[in-house]
Amino acid sequence: MSLAIKRLANQILENNVQMENAVIIGIQPRGIFLSDRIVAAIRSETQNVPFDYGKLDITFYRDDVRKELHVPNHTDINFSIEEKKVILIDDVLYTGRTIRAALDALMDFGRPQKVELLALIDRRYSRQLPIQPDYTGRVIDSIVSQKVKVLWNERDEKDEVILVD
Repeated sequence: MSLAIKRLANQILENNVQMENAVIIGIQPRGIFLSDRIVAAIRSETQNVPFDYGKLDITFYRDDVRKELHVPNHTDINFSIEEKKVILIDDVLYTGRTIRAALDALMDFGRPQKVELLALIDRRYSRQLPIQPDYTGRVIDSIVSQKVKVLWNERDEKDEVILVD
């Protein structure tokens, strides 16, 4: 996992030299474990050149919020995304509905110049919306009945990607 994170951070830097017009936003709750590590890797590579990093809660933008009770997380975006390139980060890209909700939520913070998507895991054959990642750690071809779960040391006491039947 650490190699994939380093590779993804370097790909972001290749496309955004010195991060001058780019911001990184992790999607709550599980995308922030990945975004924290991506940000740390970028800061290490750029000798701490400053750039904006935020965390986005999409709870009330989800289209399934009416079906069950969701506990909201905290949004921490204390900067403008107006005319910036936003790099949105989540751990698993599955149906695309989480990303659609994140795009809706982002519009409350301004109109970005461009939005790119980074996903550690892309489940490419399960998309319900026409959303594709710009940066991908791994592609996992799985059937609909399977779940892909990313475990994070900070939460689960180990780093691992597992496929559950």
